[in-house]
Amino acid sequence: MPLPILALAIASFCIGTTEFVIMGLLPEVAADLGVSIPGAGLLVTGYALGVVIGAPIIAIATASLPRKSVLIGLAMLFVVGNLFCAIAPNYWMLMVARVVTAFGHGAFFGIGSVVAANLVPRHKRASAIALMFAGLTLANILGVPAGTALGEIYGWRATFYAVVAIGIAAVIAIVLLVPATREEQKGGGFISEIRVLGKLQVWLAMLISALASAGLFAVFTYIKPILTDVSGISTSAVTWVLLLFGAGMTVGNIIGGKLADWKLMPTVIGTLVALMFIHAIFAEVSGNAVAAIVVVFVWGVLTFVIVPPLQMRVVETAEEAPNLAATLNQGAFNVGNASGAWIGGAALTWGVSYQNLPFVGSALAVIAVLVAVGSWVLDRRAGQARLAFDEGERLSLEPLAGL
Repeated sequence: MPLPILALAIASFCIGTTEFVIMGLLPEVAADLGVSIPGAGLLVTGYALGVVIGAPIIAIATASLPRKSVLIGLAMLFVVGNLFCAIAPNYWMLMVARVVTAFGHGAFFGIGSVVAANLVPRHKRASAIALMFAGLTLANILGVPAGTALGEIYGWRATFYAVVAIGIAAVIAIVLLVPATREEQKGGGFISEIRVLGKLQVWLAMLISALASAGLFAVFTYIKPILTDVSGISTSAVTWVLLLFGAGMTVGNIIGGKLADWKLMPTVIGTLVALMFIHAIFAEVSGNAVAAIVVVFVWGVLTFVIVPPLQMRVVETAEEAPNLAATLNQGAFNVGNASGAWIGGAALTWGVSYQNLPFVGSALAVIAVLVAVGSWVLDRRAGQARLAFDEGERLSLEPLAGL
């Protein structure tokens, strides 16, 4: 891993741990601050809303600034934000600290992916983005379990102090390792960033991201009752199955980067089709514990195979000013998270069983496939039109060549 991208991966590990570790600490936080566990669960919702709201604000505010300086500032925001989480005297101060910290989440991953892509040759850009996102997947495998264990032993505040230490290491790594000499390391300015949002392909790419994420969370939000009530897996074993899912995400992240560097849109479409089938297979075999565990691992792989190509797709379609678009794509993922959880809950309310819930994920994947195919067709038509125009220009200029 190139050292500048390693620095970004350390920061993404810190951010991923910040986002998800609270889920394993809800009982401790609720007991200490005198709120119910569902009330403490709103800290997860608050963070997600902070990502969605903060992403465009930060991206627009920093549009003309050097990207390295912005990344350092965002990493420092996570350090300060987690410090305030650790010392928060009550529930509402903790909520405010979580929301403010989340403001930098989408912008860091958006701008960081642009920086990572510009640090390598063009044919390795998606792999570079995948390496940066590796910190996020490792946060689910290492950071969240370790942070949960630390919080259970020493109190939930100790976990946030540990994240502060990781964040300081990330700030130092970015300062020392990420270069700031290249022209592309500076944003395109407010007008350029806004103008690029007029491109249909940018919005289609973000819609695919939202749909892919919604398909995941419509099912994954309710993975515990599916595994315990349908598959017959014990509650204690569910943790290990989820770790297996996280391991699949890590594997899929690297595979996705490699495939996207080879064929970007075919990778997106092919992975969405595979997700459509894996959801359907999960519904059919979830009654068998062994088969369900195998499918969960494959599902984890496919879930993150698609992340680097989708982020690369946004960077590519908004290439002249990618900061805002790449940042908004992170917001699109979080919109998908929230809407997917709501869709899954609504389906259960309407009478869909836990066993059949994965079919809802399949349906959302089908819609994502249709959008992705449409986007690819538009790409190919635009390419053919450019070729025809260039050929016409060449033929019209040939008679003048001898003058």
